[in-house]
Amino acid sequence: MYQSGPTLIESPGIAKCAARRPLGARRDRRVRPDNHPRAGRDTRSTRVSLWSLIVLTLTLCLHQTLPTAAAGLPDTLVSIKRGVVAVGTYMRVRAQPHDLRGSGFVVAGNHAVTNAHVLPPRLDTNRREVYAVFLPAGQDRVQVREADLVRRDETHDLALLRFGGAPLPPLALGRGTDLREGEAVAFTGYPILNALGLFPATHQGIVAAIAPIVIPVGSARDLTTEMVKRLNEPFDIIQLDATAYPGNSGSPLYEPDSGRVVGVINSVFIKGTKEVALSDPSGITYAIPVEHVRALLQAAGIKAAP
Repeated sequence: MYQSGPTLIESPGIAKCAARRPLGARRDRRVRPDNHPRAGRDTRSTRVSLWSLIVLTLTLCLHQTLPTAAAGLPDTLVSIKRGVVAVGTYMRVRAQPHDLRGSGFVVAGNHAVTNAHVLPPRLDTNRREVYAVFLPAGQDRVQVREADLVRRDETHDLALLRFGGAPLPPLALGRGTDLREGEAVAFTGYPILNALGLFPATHQGIVAAIAPIVIPVGSARDLTTEMVKRLNEPFDIIQLDATAYPGNSGSPLYEPDSGRVVGVINSVFIKGTKEVALSDPSGITYAIPVEHVRALLQAAGIKAAP
């Protein structure tokens, strides 16, 4: 508690010295006139000590504050990783039965969301190919859960799957409309699946911009069918100062402290319209706002996790 007035610091040594002499008995000899050679030095010493105290106080405050802000993500990851899955297809008679194509996340019990482009347009039903979600099962083993496509939103490149087996912990949905540019975000998924294995990886960054998915081009020659469609059905996307890799499509974008999902990582779909004028991909990472996930669940009659 802060108190007005001077702060009293007790010390046994000072108390003993004060008891040996009456107040003011020898202090007059120690008072130096202003023109004394050491008078200015005492003043400077006092100023230096004051500044040292201020610097020390600020350092201690920063030391206590910064780790607290950074400590949120490691705690959040404990629950996030349990609700993140790999998405693809499974065919028992294929040379490589698992075809891992992207990431996804659980939104309710046995339902997961991913990008629509992660799923193949057609399944080889004659050879019993099925949609599937994949989970790490320890010791380089993979747990396969067969899945059905519940609903697809081609406009926002989202898909809802229902998988078998026991329910998995769902991730809570936040509100992308509350996002501000410069705000810290993170995403967890399975980058470069076939090379790095089924190990969820997490990346951090900030919201670099919130911008339209497509902007008018300078020449009609640059227009594509997809661009015309997007111009007729415009919506905003989240541009990130963070790097996503192949396999990250469908990963949840979330708040590091709360773990609430605010978007779905998507680069392939968005770059088809956002960067159509570029000869080479920019490497910028984008995300679809979570509001479109909510709409997808509502259309499917699925209640999201609170």
